[in-house]
Amino acid sequence: MATALMTDKYELTMVQAALLSGKAATGCVFEAFARQLPAGRRFGVVAGTGRLLRALENLRFESADLEFLKANNVVDENTLNFLADFRFRGDVFGYAEGELYFGQSPILRVECSFAEGVLIETLLLSIMNYDSAIASAAARMRIAAQGRYLAEMGARRANESAAVAAARAAYIAGFDATSNLEAHRSYGVPSMGTSAHAFTLLYETEQAAFEAQLASMGAGTTLLVDTYDIETAVRSAVKLTDGKIAAVRLDSGDLASTAIRVRNLLDELGAHQTKIVVTNDLDEYTIAALQAAPVDRYGVGTALVTGSGEPTAGFVYKLVSHESSGDWVDVEKKSVGKASRGGKKHASRLLTAGVAQAEQVGEKQPGRELQVKLMAEGQILEPGTDQELTERARAQHSRSIAELSGSGLRLSKGEPAIPTLLS
Repeated sequence: MATALMTDKYELTMVQAALLSGKAATGCVFEAFARQLPAGRRFGVVAGTGRLLRALENLRFESADLEFLKANNVVDENTLNFLADFRFRGDVFGYAEGELYFGQSPILRVECSFAEGVLIETLLLSIMNYDSAIASAAARMRIAAQGRYLAEMGARRANESAAVAAARAAYIAGFDATSNLEAHRSYGVPSMGTSAHAFTLLYETEQAAFEAQLASMGAGTTLLVDTYDIETAVRSAVKLTDGKIAAVRLDSGDLASTAIRVRNLLDELGAHQTKIVVTNDLDEYTIAALQAAPVDRYGVGTALVTGSGEPTAGFVYKLVSHESSGDWVDVEKKSVGKASRGGKKHASRLLTAGVAQAEQVGEKQPGRELQVKLMAEGQILEPGTDQELTERARAQHSRSIAELSGSGLRLSKGEPAIPTLLS
């Protein structure tokens, strides 16, 4: 269960000190951005925004939270009273969920009081960093699959809450389905799944297991054929369904050569419409390597829910401007290697004939504007169900990635698909 205490202690101690000094209500501008893309990645995908906006609307310090803080002397009585009445009432601007981002892209801008801004920092970064990392990896897998069916199957390799978030992020970036039922219920991500090796091992013979599965699910199911001997299993699957078995799944061995052998056998037996599904530690590179093989569907687990080697998007959240004596003062860090740029920034994408040429960050420039107002006074501006927000993000991603040139879609390590022009 998510609570307001799933945050860092210093967020609350900063509020206490700011309340004491009279600075807590100071108007501020915070921005979230990545200093650069992960090394060799050509683009990133913004994901998690819908989850974040919903979380901000619902963020409360419940009585149990306040009792814990008091019992453990985390903050003083004045701060406890402030937290008891806390609601996020700020404005949020940002890239639409599903949009691409690059180094220095100001994916979110939060305009609110200092206290509000720091109280939401950990929540914002935890959601956006994980979801965007997963969506970015998923987009690369979608490119590698070249239109073939992709299923997310990583729940066993992630925290139980993260597994649901990962399924949603992967769907936004173009995956077709998930094995996770909570993601289906909460976000409308289509679910899939039939059986594992344990089901086959339960029965005295593989044929008996197949018969039980077919009796329950019909010939439209997928039979797992590598528990024992693959050829024997394929022959049994075809015989039991008069060649109408929808799909067979391979989960071990050399998937490319095995898929070729299975395809030849299926065709020899007249099961020309039966599809071949492969799983087993796939990532974008193995998916790309399987393009020449007769594979119809891919199931991806571990590599997806861990960001395929990049488990965080690297977003940071910095104060860039605040009110002072009726004016706005731009502020920035000077830390070596961690410097930030002060001031509220605009972002647009320069396009030529519909193809992205550059990310423009800083002063307002011609091009497709990337930042939209997402929340006003703590309320989501485009209301909808969680499923509707997810579908909007999926559609946005499809439009955004279509703007990249062919070189921007390469999986090999290289420079970002487009440069970021700072002004």
